[in-house]
Amino acid sequence: MQNKFFFPQAALDEWGIEGKADLSGSELIVLAEGRRYKVEEAVRVIAEVTGANEEHALVGKVKPKRALDEIGAEILEGSMILGDNAYDVVPGWMGAPTTSFADHLLSPERMAARGNRTDVGKALSSDEELISRFVEGTL
Repeated sequence: MQNKFFFPQAALDEWGIEGKADLSGSELIVLAEGRRYKVEEAVRVIAEVTGANEEHALVGKVKPKRALDEIGAEILEGSMILGDNAYDVVPGWMGAPTTSFADHLLSPERMAARGNRTDVGKALSSDEELISRFVEGTL
């Protein structure tokens, strides 16, 4: 099963300003690696804040915005209302790699993004490591 990642909107805004990532349409590109992710709008549900019974069991989950719209959720910035429930949420994007990691390592897009440099030091072994190093600023 392919892993999915959640990219908070605030982080994407910062990465875009810094020239580290590009979000266009339904694709996010980590520019230092040329790694592409197919993305869709989503929210990470942090907490239910009213104390009401939470019948949808959303706390702690990342859900596509379209799925939440279908069940009648109203989202405004960091808040979501669904029936009698109110939630704190983090808006963003959820995505999955467009190719396998092995294919990415050998791709011409990666070599172009890296200025035709091969891996120096510890080579990446997974998308999880790529995203972790990207977020830490060590990519």
